[in-house]
Amino acid sequence: MEKGRVLGIAHLGIAVQSLEKDGRFFDLLGLIESHREEVASQKVMASFRPVGGSSLELLEPTAPDSPIAKALEKRGPGVHHICLDVDDVAAVLARLKAAGVRLVNETPFEGAHGCLVAFVHPAATGGILLELSQAAGASRPAPDQG
Repeated sequence: MEKGRVLGIAHLGIAVQSLEKDGRFFDLLGLIESHREEVASQKVMASFRPVGGSSLELLEPTAPDSPIAKALEKRGPGVHHICLDVDDVAAVLARLKAAGVRLVNETPFEGAHGCLVAFVHPAATGGILLELSQAAGASRPAPDQG
C-alpha cells in the first residue's frame, strides 16, 4: 500500500490566552484535560481534551514571539489549525511539494506526544492551517532540529 495516507483527524488546535481560564468552559462540557505538555520548539503549552476519536488541543503561548501569541494578537482566540494523522509525514510532504503546494515546513519536526509534524500553508488549503502528524514510534527519518 502507498505510504503517505491520511488516517484520521488527530485534533483541532484552539488558540487561547490561558489554559486554566479558557479550559474551564471545556470542563463544563465534560471535555476534561487528559494530557498537558510544553512544546518548546513552538513556545506553547498544549492541553489535550479527548472528544470522540479525536481531541481538542488548547494552545497557550509561553513566549511573546510564539506562533500562538502572534495568532492571538492578529486574530484573537479561536480555531488555529486542524491536524491530520498520517502514516508517513515525509511521504505526504514530498507529494505536496512535488505538486507545488505551499508548505510552512518542508521537513518535519518533533511536536507534542513525540509526533513528527509539519504544517501546510493556509494559502494552499482554502484558508486553513493544516498540521500533518505522524505518531511517535512509526518508522520515520530523524526530525529537523532547526
